[in-house]
Amino acid sequence: MASISPLLPLPTNLPTKEIPGGYGPPFFGALSDRLDLIYNPAGPDAFFESRMKKYNSTVFRVNIPPGGIFFPDPRVIMLLDQKSFPVLFDTTKVDKTDIFTGTYMPPVSCTGGFRVLPYLDPSEERHTKLKGFCFEILKSNASKWFPEFHKAFMEAGTIWDSQLTSDGRANFSDATDEFALNFLLRSIVNRDPTIRGEVDLGDNPASLLVPWIAFQLYPIIPLGILPKYVEDFIFHNFQLPFWPVKGYYDKLYKFFKTYGTEAIDIAVTKFDLHREDAIHNLIFFVCFNTHGGIKRLFPSIVRHISDAGAELQQELAQEVQSAVKSHGGLTPKALGSMPLVESTVYEVLRIEPPVAYQYGRAKNDLIIESHDAAYKVKKGEMLGGYQPCATRDPKVFANPKAFLPKRFLGDEGQRLLQYVLWSNGQETSEPTVSNKQCAGKNFVVLISRLFVAELFSRYDYIKLGPPVGKGVSPKFFFTTLQKSQI
Repeated sequence: MASISPLLPLPTNLPTKEIPGGYGPPFFGALSDRLDLIYNPAGPDAFFESRMKKYNSTVFRVNIPPGGIFFPDPRVIMLLDQKSFPVLFDTTKVDKTDIFTGTYMPPVSCTGGFRVLPYLDPSEERHTKLKGFCFEILKSNASKWFPEFHKAFMEAGTIWDSQLTSDGRANFSDATDEFALNFLLRSIVNRDPTIRGEVDLGDNPASLLVPWIAFQLYPIIPLGILPKYVEDFIFHNFQLPFWPVKGYYDKLYKFFKTYGTEAIDIAVTKFDLHREDAIHNLIFFVCFNTHGGIKRLFPSIVRHISDAGAELQQELAQEVQSAVKSHGGLTPKALGSMPLVESTVYEVLRIEPPVAYQYGRAKNDLIIESHDAAYKVKKGEMLGGYQPCATRDPKVFANPKAFLPKRFLGDEGQRLLQYVLWSNGQETSEPTVSNKQCAGKNFVVLISRLFVAELFSRYDYIKLGPPVGKGVSPKFFFTTLQKSQI
């Protein structure tokens, strides 16, 4: 793969500096950084912004969780601006083996004994086969996206309307989790999970995903279920056994093995993959990558639109309802004539990307440049990036911390798209089998636009209440849903 061109012009006379920051004494340095990052009341944004201010640099050394007693080396060089961050996309410079979640990789027992696609480097043959399989799944099911998404959304809308009438508020989070999973399983696995059968996922299929996903991420996130120091000692120092959540995963496995035969046959016949390998990767692709991403992204979209107020919503409703009316429904052409919807989605992806971190290990000695300086990196050092810092870079975006839904309209808006980096690559670049950009990049943008369009086809005005609950997955409730007149 050719080296990625820098996003910004390279200054000619950058001073070479030592990378500031440090790791502190063994164990205690990692503990201090972990407590400050994970349990910072203001969140990771404040942690990284304070370090940038402390070191007067967007490149510095720090320990990244978990870094506990029985976890790998937590030492990372963080890259937090638009100039340095794209090094993490360049697989001629960084190795991506086993670092999808950073310094820690969950045990392969979580995925049937297989290293799934996100943990593979493009140099591995299985990476080429599995990513090609992902592309084929997306392509072969493209005709289902619009009708199945509409069906699942309407089911969720019926629940919201009923709950709002009876309870005065509607559970956005739970209904969205269910409608997203229903949409994905109907479209990709060709099975409606609401239909009972010899193999089914029960009354609340989305709930099966929570313990399985949480088990993979608990070493690097705050769970909010115990006092801080007790939680940190248990969950960020020791690898817990998989068996307590194995039953949840086994139900997913049986479902995909039973009903996903069409997709799995494609993996075996067209990409020469082992059948078990295909099953476990398909589960990860649908349930972790896609559903997990929706679980983070859709609440962000609704929250930002709700907080923006009536003026934006009036414009969105007018654009959506006019396009739907003129095209005879919410068709691909109708969606394509909604530039404000598209710009709004891109602005959410910029200001609050669903995947906050990217990582890579230096393949050779490197010189990495920020806006202000050049830094020497040694072969084998771990590089990391906290994406919200890069996508709110004040040297690229005016008023970078503000949600400006019209930011990506017009020629200037199109130029700025190259700096939207949520997919492990530039928005203006495309995923291939030889890079690590998200295989479903275009699919995620499509269904996010479709989600906003469905929302404002059904409603003229929405209001989301404050989050309810602690931890990484608080619940959100609609307090207002004003029905549209079309």
